[in-house]
Amino acid sequence: MKEIRVKSLLPVRLDKYLSEQYPVLGIGRLNKALRENKIKLNGKKQPLSTRVQNGDMIRLYLTDEQLGLAAKNGPAFLSLRPAELIYENDDLIVANKPAGIPVEGPDADTLVNRVCKALHDAGRLDSRALPRLCHRLDTGTSGLVLLAKTPQAEEFLLEAIRKRSIRKRYLCVTFGRPQPAEATLHDYLLKDAESGTVHVIKSARPGAKEIITQYETLSVSGRLALLRVELVTGRTHQIRAHLASIGCPILGDSKYGNNAANRELKLKYQALCAWEIAFPQQIESPAFRYLEGKSFHAPKPWYYQQVLDGTLK
Repeated sequence: MKEIRVKSLLPVRLDKYLSEQYPVLGIGRLNKALRENKIKLNGKKQPLSTRVQNGDMIRLYLTDEQLGLAAKNGPAFLSLRPAELIYENDDLIVANKPAGIPVEGPDADTLVNRVCKALHDAGRLDSRALPRLCHRLDTGTSGLVLLAKTPQAEEFLLEAIRKRSIRKRYLCVTFGRPQPAEATLHDYLLKDAESGTVHVIKSARPGAKEIITQYETLSVSGRLALLRVELVTGRTHQIRAHLASIGCPILGDSKYGNNAANRELKLKYQALCAWEIAFPQQIESPAFRYLEGKSFHAPKPWYYQQVLDGTLK
């Protein structure tokens, strides 16, 4: 636990003050720490937008590793497994995230830290310009994640993702066979902040966002189906909620799935893998034209072959 006595001539937002004290605490990590009651201002849980003043007391119930403080033997990431880097150059990284670790967060074992470990081991880590996430995957989802190594690459990747010019395809196993076997689902998504879930609805309403998900069935095995899914839009829990809404939840999904089947088949995480990232055939920026038409693939997940050969059913 760390105690911080605020020293500031002017009132400042709590999140801004903490980010200045501990640069590793980005907004995602701060939000998670607040939800877990690990941030107290003058003995109480307060919103991150609260303005702190000179003399206020902040208590952080976080470890040195979570705060990005160097351990005696060096940075915390040195004790982690290195990430699997599918592709890397001076601009960007395509990393393969295993299911069960977050992309980032207050915990030491994150994809970003594992990427730092991999770069450190290869002698290519620049502590002044650490890799930056350009999108996210749920903790229980495995597969490819894009990270930028330069501000220019970050701007390019974020804009390409915003414009939906980078294609993302997933492999998953559903409990239930979708009918028809191939389709494009077009609905709307509402977030439920209290439960941390989303709801699929059929028509637009205030606060709802359009979602488009394409899927095709690759194989079936008993009660299960192996699908290839393409995200046209990219919303929170989109694939998981959208497939559940048609009666075919992803196997292993504890939020939207069939928990009885999950227990029976002993799945700890959802059978969902971000399998392919594909760049467009034409790229306007001269600096990144070398990526035109390139695609990257994660290794096929363990359940892929088991559905094909019928051992998982």
